[in-house]
Amino acid sequence: MRRAASVLVLVAVVSVFLAGPAAATGKTGQVTVFWGRNKAEGSLREACDTGTYTIVVISFLNVFGHGKYNLDISGHPIPGLGDDIKHCQSNGHLVYLSIGGSGNGYSLPSAKAADDFAEYLWFTYLAGTRPGTHRPFGDAYVDGIDFFIETGSPANYDVLAKRLWNYNKDFRARTPVQLMATPRCKFPDRQVDRALATGLVGRINVRFYGDGYCAAYWQLEWEKWTKAYPDSQIYVGLPASEQVVGYVHPKNLFYGVVPVVQKAANYGGIMIWERFADKQSNYSSYAIQWA
Repeated sequence: MRRAASVLVLVAVVSVFLAGPAAATGKTGQVTVFWGRNKAEGSLREACDTGTYTIVVISFLNVFGHGKYNLDISGHPIPGLGDDIKHCQSNGHLVYLSIGGSGNGYSLPSAKAADDFAEYLWFTYLAGTRPGTHRPFGDAYVDGIDFFIETGSPANYDVLAKRLWNYNKDFRARTPVQLMATPRCKFPDRQVDRALATGLVGRINVRFYGDGYCAAYWQLEWEKWTKAYPDSQIYVGLPASEQVVGYVHPKNLFYGVVPVVQKAANYGGIMIWERFADKQSNYSSYAIQWA
C-alpha cells in the first residue's frame, strides 16, 4: 500500500514540474468531509466547529429500495443530530446525506422503487413535510443527497436523481435538493454514470484512493472527469490516513496535486475521507489552506 502511495507522490511531483509554476490560481476554499463512519470521531457539531470543512456528508443510509430503510452512522445517537445539523447550517456549512456505501442492502429494482425512495427522502430527511411522517432529525433537514453507490445494479439512479430534483420546481429563492455523487476514480464509474448523465449532479467527489491504479494514474483520470462534466464542480477525494492507498503527504498535496487540479475550470475543492482519520491526522488543516 505504501508503495502505491509513493507512486502517487512521484507522479504528483513530476506533474508539477511539467506544469510549470506551483502557484494555485483556482482556489475555492471548499473542503468536504464524510462523517458517521466511526463513533470516536466526535459529534457532527464538533466537526463543523473545527473550521476546516465547508461541507459535511452524513454517511450512510445503507438500506433502501425494497420498502425498508436503515441509517447507519456507526452508533452515533440520532437524538440531538437535528440540532447539530441546524448549528452547522447556521454557520454556513452544507450538510448532505449519503446513500449507499458498502454492503448489499440497497438497490432500485424499478422506476417505481426510485420514485418511492425519492418521496421517502423528501419527507423524511429533506425539506418536505407530511403529517404522520417520522423525521429522525426532527424539523432539521439536510441540504442534499450524495450518491455513494458501491454495489448492486446501476439501474434507476437516474430516475431517482430526476425525481429528487423535481422537488425544486416549487421553490424560487432556494434549491432545497442539491445532488452530489462520490464515484471511484476510474472513469467512468458505471454505478453512478446514469445519474451523472442527467446533468443534475452539481458536485462530484472523485475518490483518488483505495487502489494502486488511482494512485499511479490520478492525473489522467482527473482530466477525464473534469472534461466529461464541465457543468459540475469536481472535487479531488483523498484519504486523511496514511494507511490508505492514495494518501498524499501535505507537502506533496501543495506542490504536486493542488497546482494540477486547480487548473480545471470546474475544480470544486478537496474531499476528505473521513472525519475519524482526519481527527487523528489533522489533514484538513492543510487542505483548507490550499483548497
